Amino acid sequence: MDRIVAAEVFVRIAERGSMSAAAETLDMSRAMVTRYLAQMEQWAGARLLHRTTRRLSLTEAGEETLARCRRMLEVAAEMATAASACAEEPRGLLRVACAQSLAQDVLASAVADYLRRHPRAAIDLHIDARPVNLVEERIDLAIRITNDLDPNLIARPLGRCDSVVCASPAYLAAHGEPASVQDLALHNCLTYSYFGKSLWQFEQGAERIAVPVSGNLSANESQVLLAAAIEGAGIAMQPAYSARGPIAQDRLVALLPDFEPQGLGVYGVYASRRQMPASLRTLLDFLVARFAEPAHWPPGGVSSPARPRGRARARNPTA
Repeated sequence: MDRIVAAEVFVRIAERGSMSAAAETLDMSRAMVTRYLAQMEQWAGARLLHRTTRRLSLTEAGEETLARCRRMLEVAAEMATAASACAEEPRGLLRVACAQSLAQDVLASAVADYLRRHPRAAIDLHIDARPVNLVEERIDLAIRITNDLDPNLIARPLGRCDSVVCASPAYLAAHGEPASVQDLALHNCLTYSYFGKSLWQFEQGAERIAVPVSGNLSANESQVLLAAAIEGAGIAMQPAYSARGPIAQDRLVALLPDFEPQGLGVYGVYASRRQMPASLRTLLDFLVARFAEPAHWPPGGVSSPARPRGRARARNPTA
C-alpha cells in the first residue's frame, strides 16, 4: 500500500480523534482507513493508538510516528512543488536519435536555436542510420524519415521529406541519362540499405510506379551515397535537402522531372506520453513550429531542387 497515503490517514486520525471522522475528511471508507492504520502499525512495528469506546489516543510510539508522518508529508509536498516548477521550465538532458544527413543539414541548427532559448536544457545527439530501440538505448526522441511507423511508439508528424534522383555530369556523359524511370534498371544505381535498396517508388500523376534497381555500391548512410554519386559512381535517390547544394553547384544533375519519387513523412517518435518532461514536450513543439516555417523546412525554403528537362542539359547542367 502507498506509504504516503497511509501517513496521511494516520495524521488525520490523530487530528480528528476517530477513524470515522478521518474517513469523512479523506472521502474514504472506514474499512480502508482501518486497513491503512493496520499497515502503518505494521511498518512502525508497534501499536500506535490506544482504543477505547469513547476515544482514540496516541501511544508513545504513535507520538513519534505522528511527527515522522508529518515530516514525510511535508517532504512529499515539497517534491510535488519542485516537480511542478521543473515541468514549467525545460531542463536536464535529452537523448535524441536521427540519421547523419538529417542531423547535419537540418537538426544541428534547430537544436542550437532551441538550446539558446532554453539554456537549462541539454541535448545528446545519437547519430545512427538504423532505427534504434528507444527503450533499450535510453533514447528520449527519435527523428525519423519513414512511411513505416512502429505502432507501439507515439509519432508526432513534423513534415514531409521529398527525394530527388540524381547523378554527376561525368556519369551521364559516360552512360547517358535515363529518359524514364524504367531506364533506371539499366543503370548502376547506388542503393540505401535501410530504404528502397532494390525497389524505388515513383508517382506520375495518380499512377504509382515501382522500379527494380541494382548496382555495385550500397551503404547504410545516405551521405556516403551522395558523395559517391558526386564522384560519378552511379545514380542515387537522395533527400532533396541533401542534394540541393550539389545540384546548385552543378556537381549533380536532377533527373526524371516528370516522375516524383515517393514522399516520406518526418516524425518525432517517442515511447510514452506519461510523465513527459518539459524538455521533451517543448522540443517537440519547437520542431513542429520550425518544420512548418518555409524558411527552415525544406532547407532553402522550396520543396525540391529545380529539375532540368531534356537530355541536352544532362551534358551541360545548370542550376
